[in-house]
Amino acid sequence: MSEYKLEMDQPIDVEEILQDLENYHPRRRGWTWREKAEVQEAGPFHYHEISKPMAGSSVGLMTAHYFDNIDPQPMPTITTEIASGRFEDDIRRMRMAAHHGADHIMVIRTAGQSHFDGLIEGTPQGIGGVPITRKQVRAQRKALDLIEDEVGRPINYHSYVSGVAGPEVAVMFAEEGVNGVHQDPQYNVIYRNINMIRSFVDACESKKIIAWGGMAQIDGAHNANATAREAWKVMPELMVQHAINAAFSASVGIDKKNICLSTVPPTATPAPCVYMDLPYAVALRDLFSEYRMRAQMNTKYVESSTRDATVTHVLNMLISKLTSADIQSTITPDEGRNVPWHIYNIEACDTAKQTLLGLDGLMEMVELKKDGPLPEKARELKERAVLFFEEILAAGGYFNAVEQGFFVDSGLYPERSGDGICREIAGGVGAGTVFKREADYMAPVTAHYGYNNVAQYDPAAVEDPASLIGGCTLERPEKIVYIDELDQEDNVNVRMAETEQYRGAGHHLIRPEMEWLADGTVMLTLFFPASKKVAEAAALEAARRMGLGDPEVISREIMQQSEGTRVEVKGKFLEDIDLDSLVIPEEPDVMTDEEIRADIERKPMTVVCGTVGDDEHSVGLREIIDIKHGGIEKYGIKVHYLGTSVPVEKLVNAAVELDADVIMASTIISHDDIHYKNIASIDRLAREMGIRDRVIFIAGGTQITPELAVENGADAGFGRGTKGIHDATFMVKRRRELEAAGKWPR
Repeated sequence: MSEYKLEMDQPIDVEEILQDLENYHPRRRGWTWREKAEVQEAGPFHYHEISKPMAGSSVGLMTAHYFDNIDPQPMPTITTEIASGRFEDDIRRMRMAAHHGADHIMVIRTAGQSHFDGLIEGTPQGIGGVPITRKQVRAQRKALDLIEDEVGRPINYHSYVSGVAGPEVAVMFAEEGVNGVHQDPQYNVIYRNINMIRSFVDACESKKIIAWGGMAQIDGAHNANATAREAWKVMPELMVQHAINAAFSASVGIDKKNICLSTVPPTATPAPCVYMDLPYAVALRDLFSEYRMRAQMNTKYVESSTRDATVTHVLNMLISKLTSADIQSTITPDEGRNVPWHIYNIEACDTAKQTLLGLDGLMEMVELKKDGPLPEKARELKERAVLFFEEILAAGGYFNAVEQGFFVDSGLYPERSGDGICREIAGGVGAGTVFKREADYMAPVTAHYGYNNVAQYDPAAVEDPASLIGGCTLERPEKIVYIDELDQEDNVNVRMAETEQYRGAGHHLIRPEMEWLADGTVMLTLFFPASKKVAEAAALEAARRMGLGDPEVISREIMQQSEGTRVEVKGKFLEDIDLDSLVIPEEPDVMTDEEIRADIERKPMTVVCGTVGDDEHSVGLREIIDIKHGGIEKYGIKVHYLGTSVPVEKLVNAAVELDADVIMASTIISHDDIHYKNIASIDRLAREMGIRDRVIFIAGGTQITPELAVENGADAGFGRGTKGIHDATFMVKRRRELEAAGKWPR
């Protein structure tokens, strides 16, 4: 087997992942839950419920650089859901997500795979998801094994065991080290119109295999509130669906700690969603305290706006924190855009991490009320659910209830709207395909549901039926028949050959991407002072004039129907950028806040500054100096700000009078190169007044080029994007250099 390992500064090599796949076998099986950290400290903060930290590399939240780049991990497992259609590009997305804290990678199955009556082989491209095949699963599990080493913790890999080929998929997942699955026969029946008898019989076999593999199982009840016309009214039904699958799964043998209820708050703003959804969350956890909770955000009402989706996500996680969540799922604006983009997977992971960390310790300061509307509403929902279950039994059981349209009815039970989904007991895909086992039926395999009939051959084989054949594929993976590719046109090798020039450590060409390697997809955000229709047309025309191919509006938001509309457009930029032709600036040399403060404490520093010439701009310089904006004042540097339109003579005279260590000149206006002429004048005046060798002179502004600033007499120039820490770092280091050379006279 290959000894390939990931390198932090190199992209993952998918070709290496695909090498020798026929001999690859997963190194572990079963779901792994996060464990509480023994030490609840990270950086300067004390936490109350964080999990063990990642032992390898990770990417903290954007503001973590203020706190020694700490990356504490909340207790719930964090999910990212991937569905690009090309598994090879999803591998790259998995790596990104893992570094941002995701330890549950859920691969969405391609549209229509529920109705495939057997396993797909090879690696075709999917629509609305990835075709779940042995090669695809094996490659992604192999990649995740390597990513686990990189981030230093287990990553759970997940997909769907449902549809007509559910048991076959379950076996393949057990063989290939899949850690978590969706398995709920009610999903088959209600949403895929697969025959209910076939679905429940198949589920017995599937759940037995899931139990053997130690997989976590998530149900599909949440689909009801994504389907019902008024989602908030199906809360009693949701609990009934949870109860049916949870009890069914436990009776087959799945460990209750691995049975997860897919909980989704049924409402969203502008409804008072927390007020409506919190009682449901409380009721659910009261009824199902033995099981795990997988919290997913509401997608019934999701729009394509990142702001809208993020706020919904955060409000839903508030409910998770007020109650509980063992797995926190992350859904993105992709649900509204129908475009699965890398960045939103990663942003959603960060949103989950940031929210859960921000709410850390909440329940030590607040508690849910034991009287009033919350417990009263929770009790009412539980009563409605129990009555719903009783009516199912009175109707003759689940199959009859489905046939009579009990489920996904948008009336709040016991009310009925008559819009429930009806399925026939004898109808649907796969009807009439269940047969009673013959008396001499024998199944010498592991994790088989029901009677294997092996005692007639060897009584000792009752507990280990696969011993009759020297072990089945679950114990003897070398018996698995591995099929590489069936379609010579639609496979990963063909797709990767088309993007070969953009792949690997030695490639020299690059394109922007949002979904697949070098897909050229970009997004523009534009605002037009016009109505929605006019703004959309104008945005498309603007994209075309910018040279973008296939422009398409993917989001729009009215600011005011007459005053303006924000529009987001995606399009294609299909020109190659040669990496060898790029001029890549060096990263600024920045000291830590602590280092700068220590040096200023050692020897105080005084700065005199202002915007020079006839320039009235003040905002940029104020951000560099003011403590409010993280400017140089926060390091203890004493600043004398002279204001705007300061004559260069006044700036230099002030430096003499105040015995300043540093002159900082801000100069924005650039016509006739006046910004560089001002820099040269300051240098000349300082020399004429005999102070140039005992002051550090810095010039800055949006039009300043560092090299030209130095050519005109400054010690350093700082352009657009400069922060106070950049100036402070230079001042401290420059003073140290002059001191070491014996040229600092103070």
